[in-house]
Amino acid sequence: MLPRGLTAVAGRLTRLVPEPLLARILPGRLRYDPASLAVAVPPETPIRLFVGPVNFAGQGWQWARAAERLPGVGAVSMAYRIGTEFGYPVDVEVPASAYVFSKSWQRAQREAVTGGFSHVIVEAERHLFGRVYDQTVEQQVRELLASDVRVAMLSHGSDLRLPSRHAATHPDSPFQPDWDQTAVFERQAADNLALLERLGLPVFVSTLGLLSDMPSADWLPVVIDVEAWSGGEPPMLRARPVVAHAPSNGRIKGSDLIDPALSRLHGEGLIEYRRVTGVPAAEMPELYRSADIVLDQFRLGDYGVAACEALAAGRVVVGHVADPVRSAVSARTGLELPVVESAGADVERVLRRLVADPDGARAVAARGPAFVREVHDGRFSADAMSRFLGTVRDDDG
Repeated sequence: MLPRGLTAVAGRLTRLVPEPLLARILPGRLRYDPASLAVAVPPETPIRLFVGPVNFAGQGWQWARAAERLPGVGAVSMAYRIGTEFGYPVDVEVPASAYVFSKSWQRAQREAVTGGFSHVIVEAERHLFGRVYDQTVEQQVRELLASDVRVAMLSHGSDLRLPSRHAATHPDSPFQPDWDQTAVFERQAADNLALLERLGLPVFVSTLGLLSDMPSADWLPVVIDVEAWSGGEPPMLRARPVVAHAPSNGRIKGSDLIDPALSRLHGEGLIEYRRVTGVPAAEMPELYRSADIVLDQFRLGDYGVAACEALAAGRVVVGHVADPVRSAVSARTGLELPVVESAGADVERVLRRLVADPDGARAVAARGPAFVREVHDGRFSADAMSRFLGTVRDDDG
């Protein structure tokens, strides 16, 4: 999300203050140079795909690269930068303040995308051309359609996951009445679901669990550079295995459900528990390779980028993935998801079992890289986009 209050004052300031002056008088962390703002340049290919504007976990960039596996496709990813990102690659990046305040960049971005790209994937129902005056996301999408640009929508997670539906089917759902953000997420998801319904455009979802909220959507698997995560010693060779947990959001991931048990097992000397936050993307492969077991999430019943990264690193991955998601993986890929199942309340029992059977745990971990290479290396994702883009991947693509 953009910083609270940033968009609220944008309209008034941009009307009252010339942009060159505005860019200089903003608070230090929000200042930007209008002359240096990057604008998307369309590739010189028959099919020109634009993906933006959030690039969560670097996936916009990864999907752009996956699309380029298809014949005739060139792709550009774009994201606004808030300042708390973890260093993921992206083709075009602008400060969040410029995304909100810079009329010159907004105009140039709009002209570049509507006039130069044949296809657009709009991530997370966000404004593609920045917060242009009082223009809505729907108005920006319809402007693209009026310019004969084909548009698809892409949901990452909390933008589409309806808390009331999730809580009704997941006992450990984070979306409980005592959390002040539950109502916020409920309104956001309801609004976005209504928007997708009105637009009637193709919809992609990044995880299979989101099909509960949008059954008609197509699964666009997250993409992992498998080789970047591979290497390191096989897991479960140490007498005291290292168990890592690096939640992007402790509340959503269910860290509170497992921390007491992990602390207890650490105190016993059975495991070494490493709870880490705020690690830059470039340091995560080594963090996972140095662990034996990686704990993913225990509330959502789904799996995403973090689980795939740990699987690619050949670690034992433990988390809660609901039966419908596991069944969907099997039905769509012919493979079993090699994430060891555990509810938050069961994590102590599961870890004791893994530590007692290191050979069995190692065998499960060995299936991870092959699974990610087959399902999440970009080929499956390219195929998912092929109908929207109107081209088919070559066998060696």
